[in-house]
Formats: sequence, C-alpha cells, structure tokens
Amino acid sequence: MDGFTSIRRSIEHMKITVQKVIKGVRYLKHYGVKEFFIRLQEKMEAENVPYEPWYEHHKATEETLRRQRKQSAAWKGAPRVSIVVPLYCTNETFLREMIGSVQVQSYENWELCLADGSPKEEAVRLEAVVRECAGEDARICYRRLEKNLGIAGNTNAAIAMAHGEWIALLDHDDLLAPDALYETVHLILRGPKDETGVAATGFHKAGAQYDMIYTDEDKVDMDGKTHFQPHFKPDINIDLLRSNNYITHFTMMRKTLLEKAGMIREEYDGAQDYDLFLRCVECAEAIGHVPRVLYHWRCHTESTSENPFSKQYAVDAGRRALEDHLKRQGIAGEVTATKDMGFYTVRYPYSGNPLVSIVIPSRDEVETLKKCLAAIQKTHYANYEVIVVENNSAPETFDFYRSITSEEVKEGEAVCYEGTLSGGQRICVAVWKEGFNYSALNNFGVSHAKGEYLVLMNNDIEMITEDWLEEMLGTCQRREVGVVGAKLYYPDDTVQHAGIVVGIGGNARGIGQNMFMGLQRARSGYLHKASLAMDYSAVTAACLMVKRSIYEAVGGFEEKLAVAFNDVDFCLKVRKEGYLVVYQPRVEAYHYESKSRGSEDSPEKVARFGREIEYMRNHWIGILKNGDPYYNPNFSTVYPNYALRDYH
Repeated sequence: MDGFTSIRRSIEHMKITVQKVIKGVRYLKHYGVKEFFIRLQEKMEAENVPYEPWYEHHKATEETLRRQRKQSAAWKGAPRVSIVVPLYCTNETFLREMIGSVQVQSYENWELCLADGSPKEEAVRLEAVVRECAGEDARICYRRLEKNLGIAGNTNAAIAMAHGEWIALLDHDDLLAPDALYETVHLILRGPKDETGVAATGFHKAGAQYDMIYTDEDKVDMDGKTHFQPHFKPDINIDLLRSNNYITHFTMMRKTLLEKAGMIREEYDGAQDYDLFLRCVECAEAIGHVPRVLYHWRCHTESTSENPFSKQYAVDAGRRALEDHLKRQGIAGEVTATKDMGFYTVRYPYSGNPLVSIVIPSRDEVETLKKCLAAIQKTHYANYEVIVVENNSAPETFDFYRSITSEEVKEGEAVCYEGTLSGGQRICVAVWKEGFNYSALNNFGVSHAKGEYLVLMNNDIEMITEDWLEEMLGTCQRREVGVVGAKLYYPDDTVQHAGIVVGIGGNARGIGQNMFMGLQRARSGYLHKASLAMDYSAVTAACLMVKRSIYEAVGGFEEKLAVAFNDVDFCLKVRKEGYLVVYQPRVEAYHYESKSRGSEDSPEKVARFGREIEYMRNHWIGILKNGDPYYNPNFSTVYPNYALRDYH
C-alpha cells in the first residue's frame, strides 16, 4: 500500500472536526507539503497495541486504590507533598476537575497550593469555586495575588505557600491519576537501587536518596476522558534532555533541591519548567522515574499540547535555557531549534587536533572496502589514520592492499604494512592470521593504532555526512562520554541502527536489538527519537568512536564473543565505568550488512552463537532481567519501534 492510500484510508476512519482541520493547516504551513505528508502518514499508522484500551487495562482499579490507602497510612517517615498550581483565568470546569483529581489521591499526606494571578473579578469567581470544592479540607490553600506575576512568578508564589518536604508541579487545567502521589512517594521511600549491573548514568551519587522524581504521562481531550499520545520515558537521559524537555509532567522535587537550584525564573516564561529541570538535574544527587502514566495533559485550542506553534516565544526561551545550562556545565555547544517545535540540536565543537585511528576489519569484498575508504577520505577532519585488519582474504585481495601501501603485503604474515592516503594520512594493512573473530580483529587493529580516539568501522560502511568525524569527536570529547554511535541505513534508505536496547529482540533471544529497524529514512519515529541525540546502553560497533583510554581501561573487546554481542558487551563495560554511550543521529552512513562474514547456519556456528548468548546472560543478568534503564518497561520486548507491550 502506498503512503497516500494509507493516509486516505486512515482519514476515512477519522472523525474530522473543524479543530483538526485548522490544526492540519497550521502543520502544512510550518512543514511544507512533503514533510507534512510524511508526518501525517506516520501519525495515522495503526498502533501495534492501541493505547486507550491499554490504558484502561493498566490504570489503577478501585481495589488497588483502597489497598494503597491502607498501605500508605502505615508508612513511617512518609513526606508531605505540596502540589503547587498557578491559576490565571482558569476554566471553571477544568479547575474543578483538577482539584478533584488531587482530592481522590490514594496517598493522603498532601497539600494543594493555589496562587491566583487573575484580574479581580475572575479571582473572586475562582476563589468561590475553590472554597466550594475544598469544603472543610484544610489541605487546599488559596491565595489571591495582588497582580499577575506571569506563570513563573505565580508558581513561585504557590511554592512560597508550601509546607511540604517535596514540591510537585501541576498545571491548572491538567489532571493527576489517583495513584500519582502513592507511586512517587513509594519510590522515594524505596530509594535508588542498581538492579541492572551497570553503573548509574552519572546522576546517582553512591548512597544518595532521590531528590527529584518524574513520571510518564499522556494527553486527554477537553472532556478529560479520552486518553491518547502517551509519553513513556526512559530513566534520566541527559542527551535526550538536551534534545527536548522529555521530563515535563508529573515532576516532584525536594524543597531543598529547589532552593539549591534556584526558583522558577520569569525570563524563561514558556520554558520555565525546562530551565528549572536543567538546573535541578545539575544539582540533584539522585533522580527517579516512575514508569506509569500518572499525569494527564489536557488538550484544548489554547494549550501548547494542541497547538505548539502558538508559543514561538517558548521555543526561544527553551533554547536560551539550554544554552545557559551548557555554560553552567562548562560545555561548549551550539544550540539550534529544529522544525519540530520544542526540540533542539546541540553541536559540540571539538578542541585541539587529536589523531583519530579508524580500525576496519576486512576480508575480500575489495569494491566494498574501496567504497568505505573513498567515503572516509571525504571527511572534513584531516588528522586521522586508517588501519585495515586483513583476515584470510583470497590472493587477489592482496593486489589491492599492495596498491594502497608502500610495502609488499604478503599473505599469512602478521605484520602491519604501511602506506599513505591521498590526503597524506597514514594507512596500514595489519594482517591477522587466525580465523574470524570480530573482537580479536578489533583488538589487533587497535594495537597498531596511534590515535587518542578510535573509530571502529565495518568494511561495509559508507559514510554519508562529510562532517561525521567532527560530530563524533566533539561529542566524544565530553568528559562524561565514553562511546559515540551513528545512525545507519540499509541501501534502500530504511534505518538499520538507531541505538541498541539491551534485553529485547526476538532474533538474538532477547539480548539486544537495534532500534527503529526498517523505519523510512525521512521519518523520525516515536516522539522523534530516531532523529534525536540521546543516551543508550549500547550502539553498534559497525561504526562507533571511543576514547582510547577507555578502550584500554575496559580491556577492549571480549574475544570470547567472536561474532555476536561483542559491541553490546563492550558498551556495557564502558557504562559500568560510569561513562555515557551516546547515539548521534547527525552521523549518518549506509551499512551493507556484513557482506564478508558469511552465513550463521553451520552446526559449529550455531553452537558458538549459543555460547555467546550464555556468556551475556552470565555477565549481564541484571540488565537482562530487570530491563534497560534507557527503555521504558511499558514498551514491547519484541518490536524495536517503541510499540506498547501487549497485555494479552
């Protein structure tokens, strides 16, 4: 079925409204015809698992809520949570429903602080509504402000009313799930645990308790009953946070953290939460995430969720907040807003002129290797060298090797033969005499490398972008980063790799899976994740950069993993040392998928594959059992496209 047929059939099943038509026209003007139809087709495709029945199945039942009330009443040391809400000319129905969603919380040690910046007549009306809803409940506090201080000032006024140890942010027209406070406080009392077997992401200090927590969320229509567009989030992911404010709702912070980070700042109105979260993340000792939909963001014609183009000033404020965050962290970076409103790109300039060693295992497939080398030589960054690791090629392959080196390359001699590329860069052919072992080949190649940074690359990679080395180097030079991966495509312009999630995938028996496989290149995937820089637990070694010091510190590649999972194992070792593995989608290449390796169907290879699976299970049982922290547990463990996990 072609794209336009798919769109037409989807439209036939849609309930067309004037509001949706207006929204469509806005998007058409913003994106242009081609990009508009790409996004429309992607949006209208059927979900693997429809969300609304999924939500109905997973939301807390009345029995669950009764049990939570009983359990939480017996908790010792459970904190009071102050829910702060800035009011301004709030719709009366929305206000009543918002207050009602707090009143039915199964955790009852809360207070609701409402600061109203509405004009006098509106404030009189809203105060009457609040008093009526509150009745005798002293936990609901209302304050009429002398004047409107803006969303930042009004929120700060609500925070000033708070007596709780924790501050929770709630918008005046949104809704909390009835178990929102129970689930977040339960996580606070449990405290951080490392159940994955790899180090925390650099944001959890040893022995620290949580001082910031966020949850998953979705959207609701005007009636507050129809749920759609769920946002299932990873655990704290700094590169994703620098790509967009994925934390959003529902967020709670210790009051002490808020005081340390500083209050909400009015100069960032429109992106005041983003600015606050960036500052809190910088100061927080431990950040928790509850993977449940506990916040419902209401969509109406004036809301940002329904019309993101209504607040261009918010996009500009977000960019400034991100720029300031980088400055505070001492990180050079150029921030630009993308066409997708509220999303950003950060380019990290590299410093100095370090030598980069590109290590390429190769066997036969001379034309493939020529294409790989030709693309490398188009790179703008000039200070690199290439080490081709020869592995039992046919005699005619050595004719090509002799053409690129200044020495007589001989078969079967484990020697490094050197030459010079057209740009003056060193190239050498390092001859490996043993059988195929991808890990050993890379370790052998690295032993002949002279660079401070290493790029591991398959011989069937063809780089597309000419600034790829600068992009990788700029990201890899960040002190907290160990590995940088690329976005790879099949020759038909569908995605082959956009990061790896550990613990999912059918083909490798659940060890790991490349994300977004088969996605059309023009698409961006679930919440644009195929096109956003973000942290993953692993990336493919078909094209990655790593600091040489880190490569050596973790012992290089595990040679017991001759073919499969060696890149996953390597990245997890880097993560265990506390470094980030960053997926960088601006580094793009074609991957022609291991042309020179051969099939995996012999009894020996099947047995070897089984041993490698067993190795991964023995060494990384924590993350395989408890789940990848960068992948929400509500997602499928079968499909690599962020589809919902089927509950049937």
